[in-house]
Amino acid sequence: MKPVLCLTVLGVTALAAFAAQAVTPATNTKETKVSVDSAHAFKVKTIDGEEKSLAAYKGKALLIVNTASKCGYTPQYAGLEELHQKYRGQGLAVLAFPANDFGAQEPGTNSEIKGFCTTKYKTTFDLFEKVSVKGAGIDPLFAWLTSRPGMEGDIKWNFGKFLLDKNGKVVARYGSATEPMSKELTAKIEETLR
Repeated sequence: MKPVLCLTVLGVTALAAFAAQAVTPATNTKETKVSVDSAHAFKVKTIDGEEKSLAAYKGKALLIVNTASKCGYTPQYAGLEELHQKYRGQGLAVLAFPANDFGAQEPGTNSEIKGFCTTKYKTTFDLFEKVSVKGAGIDPLFAWLTSRPGMEGDIKWNFGKFLLDKNGKVVARYGSATEPMSKELTAKIEETLR
């Protein structure tokens, strides 16, 4: 009798944990894709490990980028900082999320990544903790970004870019080859900031 009782208690506990997870968008990709209509619903962690709600960016346009320190596109950090300096006063926030999903080109710790960005590229825009931007362990924010109507599909490489309007809705998506200060991107940013 005792082994059956123990199994039953474990089964109830596991079922309760599953049920709790199923209603939390931050831990359930399918739920995230369906029910959340703004990036402002997400909570993320800064590069220093502090929780931050993206609701703090309400009223700002966002450029969300998956970054890496050992990639051919890594010099785009300089362009992202230039964008940040040029448009932050008009309401743009650049948010960088390091990821090690492509060619293992972001092997560092959060502390190492922060040191690299602030020392080599003098970045002052917001850096967040390293996440996965594809596959089974995809971060909920990136699962949501890559499932928006018209923006669907996996991120293909480092420095993929998502432009969001002041309400946290995705308005454009750009691949790695689009330079931060390109006319294509800056024109869309200016349009979004109007």
